[in-house]
Formats: sequence, structure tokens, C-alpha cells
Amino acid sequence: MMWIIIIIIKSIIMKTNYLVKHFVGTFLFFTIIFISAGRIDYWQGLIYLFIGLIMSVLNYTVFRIDSELLNERGKAGEGAKQWDKTILGLSFLTTISMYIIAGLDSGRYCWSPEFPLTLTVFGILLTITGQLIFLIAQKQNKFFSSTVRIQTDRGHVVCENGMYRMVRHPAYMGMIIQSFGFPLLFGSLWSIIPVCLSIILILTRTMLEDNTLKNELKWYQEYTYKTRFRIIPYVW
Repeated sequence: MMWIIIIIIKSIIMKTNYLVKHFVGTFLFFTIIFISAGRIDYWQGLIYLFIGLIMSVLNYTVFRIDSELLNERGKAGEGAKQWDKTILGLSFLTTISMYIIAGLDSGRYCWSPEFPLTLTVFGILLTITGQLIFLIAQKQNKFFSSTVRIQTDRGHVVCENGMYRMVRHPAYMGMIIQSFGFPLLFGSLWSIIPVCLSIILILTRTMLEDNTLKNELKWYQEYTYKTRFRIIPYVW
């Protein structure tokens, strides 16, 4: 009986630590937007914040992942690729740049012309769609690690269900979709520069991860024959 209680306590602590890190990180990211804008009544930032909060709630309710995957995503596991760590670091910098530039542009100095409402709404829809696709992909793949590694310690196998029947990396598809929505939502032409860099990093990571899985994960090569496209159906 005691060991069951210990396991439950450890699980609660692990989930709590992950939740705290997740929400603290999210809060710091959103804070950058409003600091750059120089005001709290920055409506584009408030819309983006609202979307982020809704997605966070969905992440821990409707699209909640199991404790084992939660633990995997909360740390860099053994065998994580060095090139992936480099890409993740660069992606972090480009994301920060997106937030700063968008806040300075449409929130403070108005460098870009005012966007039509239709473009803003389209940007909101792209942002929501992209983030939902990411959450669904995470939910459907029990080996959805935060770093690229072959999870031999977890009995890593190919995920072929759900959206993984259409493309091999649906989460990256979602990330690109929401990236397209970012400058439209914020009405910032200048933010397109870091957004393009971010998309290049996503495409690079997709290619390198796909090659890694082909070479190191059993049956992945066969999976590529059935699911031909990486992230863009009928294109790539």
C-alpha cells in the first residue's frame, strides 16, 4: 500500500513541477510582448494572451497527456541530438525576437500600416488552428518528446495513427500554420523577418529529425512509404 502512495505522490510532484515551469515560461513570454508594447491595453497582445491561456487549459484537460510522456517532455532524455539542442536554442531566440519586434511595431511605434480587420481575423484563425493541430499531434503520439532522440528506454515505436496518417510531422505543420498567423494577428510587417527565420528552423529540424528516424528507428523507413509527406500534404 505504501509504495502505491509513494508513486502517487511522485506523480503529483512531477506534474506540479511541469505545470509550474510551463505556466511560468508562458507568463514570461507574454510579459515580453507587453513590455515591448509599453502598455497593458495592447489589444493584439491581449488576444494572443487569451488564445494562449485557452490552449494551456486544453493542454491539461481535453488534450492531456499521460504522466510518462509528461515526464519525457519535462527533461532532455539520454541520446538527445546536439544539433537539435542548437536548433531549439535558435528557435527560442527567434521567438523572443518575434515578440519584441511585434510589440515595438504595432504596440508602440506603429512602424507598419494598419492591417484590415479581415487579415487580423485570418491571423487569429491561423494561430488557433496551428496550436490545436500541435496539441492533437502531441496527444496522438505517446513518444512526442521535446527533443529529438530515439526513446529506447520507453520502447519507442512508429506512430501511425490520427494525423500521422496524413503527414509524418503534424506538430511542425501546426507550428508553421500558427507562425503564418502571427504577423497578421499582430499587424506587424517587421515581425515577418523573425517569423521566416523560425519557419526555416522548423523545416530544418523536420528534415534532420526525419533522417534520424529513418536511420535509427525500426520500421520508420517503411512508414515513409505509406505516409509520403513530411509536413505539407501533396507538397513536402
